Amino acid sequence: MTRELAALPTPALVLDLDKLEANVERMAAKADALGVRLRPHLKTHKCERVARLQLDRSRAGATVATLAEARYFAAHGVDDLTWAFPVILSRLEEAAELARRCTLRLVVDSPEAVAALEDLGRPLHVWLKVDCGYHRAGVDPEGDALVALGRRLAGSRRLVFDGLLSHSGHAYRAASPEIARRVADEERDLMVRAKERLARLGVEVPALSIGSTPAMAAVRSLAGIDEVRPGNYAFFDYTQVRLGACRVADCAVTVLASVVSRGRAHSVVDAGALALSKDAGPAGGTATMGEIFADYAAAALSEDLRVVSLSQEHGILSRPQPVGRRLRILPNHSCLTVAHFDEYAVVRGEEVVDRWPIHRAR
Repeated sequence: MTRELAALPTPALVLDLDKLEANVERMAAKADALGVRLRPHLKTHKCERVARLQLDRSRAGATVATLAEARYFAAHGVDDLTWAFPVILSRLEEAAELARRCTLRLVVDSPEAVAALEDLGRPLHVWLKVDCGYHRAGVDPEGDALVALGRRLAGSRRLVFDGLLSHSGHAYRAASPEIARRVADEERDLMVRAKERLARLGVEVPALSIGSTPAMAAVRSLAGIDEVRPGNYAFFDYTQVRLGACRVADCAVTVLASVVSRGRAHSVVDAGALALSKDAGPAGGTATMGEIFADYAAAALSEDLRVVSLSQEHGILSRPQPVGRRLRILPNHSCLTVAHFDEYAVVRGEEVVDRWPIHRAR
């Protein structure tokens, strides 16, 4: 194994272990201080070694985005998993099979999904998803579906009603930490009101599960909430920096790239869309497809050198650089960047201390 960062072939996904460990501890401590369980979302890293660090600290189960992730982490000993995605009806038998080997909590927001789960005739755990303002999925907290589905789940003889679940994805559109805090407060209050509304109708809601990384970074009170499910906090990225959820110094994942061509007004690196993704990050500020570190140790980003365009394998830089120069790129979105690589080069300082595999199956 290559022991020095300077000797790694590029492009390479570099994971700073010191920063990862600090991020994991910081979020766990905040959850403790707010009096909620931390059920981290593992889709950001898709890696058993990272999950072990998180779960050794939080010990409250985990969240996944796909059944493939659920099977992978269950095989590595994670025995309580929320599949935080509206249940896919064509994959119910797979979900039921996995539920024999671990506690698998499913998510629904439609009568069709509830009926399909009941027809399986197995005691599956189910969350009812509530739209807290993101408007991607979930029932209206003030609509009839909340009551109808809440009653149906709570009264089901075949399903186990876990409670109400939401995701404040619209916190990623917040223009400041203050606005992110407002989003977090609105999510908290909306979910508590939804629980109280159901309680007045005789429907007991066992738990409330909420959260996103920018909301958790900003929130100051989670009174009435039982658990939170942030994921990106393990690594952070340039989007989180722009949102004010973290500092550049907190970002644990970078892409190491090499300059391969030099033009009159630009240069090319070997990290394209299949290394960085084409996520442009949040609106506002200078347009970028990836920021370049001027000094990694000092957490200083270059003021005028960045990735400005991407094709499949080519990354175009904003100005010429010497061919052969190696650069560390801070991605806009670490979750999508990670999904393009097979492994992390895990470092402490300039030393590569390990290689951790990434599970990319669907």
